Amino acid sequence: MAGADERPARRTPLYDLYEQRLARQVMRSPLPEHIGVMVDGNRRWAALAGAPTRHGHQAGADKIHQFLGWCAELGIKVVTLYMLSTDNLNRDSAELEDLLAIIGNTLDRIAEDPTVRVHPVGAPDVLPADLAARLRGLAERTGDADGLHVNVAVGYGGRREIVDAVGELLRDAAAAGKDLSTVADELSVEQISAYLYTRGQPDPDLVIRTSGEQRLSGFLMWQSAYSEFYFCEALWPDFRRIDFLRALRDYARRQRRFGS
Repeated sequence: MAGADERPARRTPLYDLYEQRLARQVMRSPLPEHIGVMVDGNRRWAALAGAPTRHGHQAGADKIHQFLGWCAELGIKVVTLYMLSTDNLNRDSAELEDLLAIIGNTLDRIAEDPTVRVHPVGAPDVLPADLAARLRGLAERTGDADGLHVNVAVGYGGRREIVDAVGELLRDAAAAGKDLSTVADELSVEQISAYLYTRGQPDPDLVIRTSGEQRLSGFLMWQSAYSEFYFCEALWPDFRRIDFLRALRDYARRQRRFGS
């Protein structure tokens, strides 16, 4: 885990040299194909700064654009951003209104890059109609982009995703005239995976969570069964490129095991 005491107060020539050396090490190492990111700590960042909560959410949104740039530079193929959980929808109405507006603007900014493909990951029926429509529109407009694939988890819950996947599987089976016993006998991991929000995509190799929290919070529960996890003390708006490079270095040093 990256510690808060490791963070320099300002950039120095020595700091820049270290970052460059770290980048070279990472580029010579195996890189994850798919990275999931839990962008945590925006509200605490605002509180520590004595600023309104919306300033923390905006600072977090600005960091997302930086982070996607770092991923593109390194050739990462897929990024999943945990931007709004189903639990977040229970927040104070004023904060939620600000947060939804910032998310909408962030999505538009992400899609300004013609090489980025935006893929919504979540349950659109729990979102305001205008945001759900914006997500659908972005997915349609960017569907042919061949660069970085960005999954935006908005209105997302891991348990809800699995329920939705099984429900869709059962509806398709019923439409095909199959009885429940046959469906149960044929049910497999591969079948359920084919109905997830991320169907057709590789599972995340690495999941990063900022702000020092060390829990999954329902993020990609099915897909992260064999993911590597990296927990960083930095609050998301303070997450630096050097923190990202350290996460990638840590990932490269691990011996991945796909089993017990």
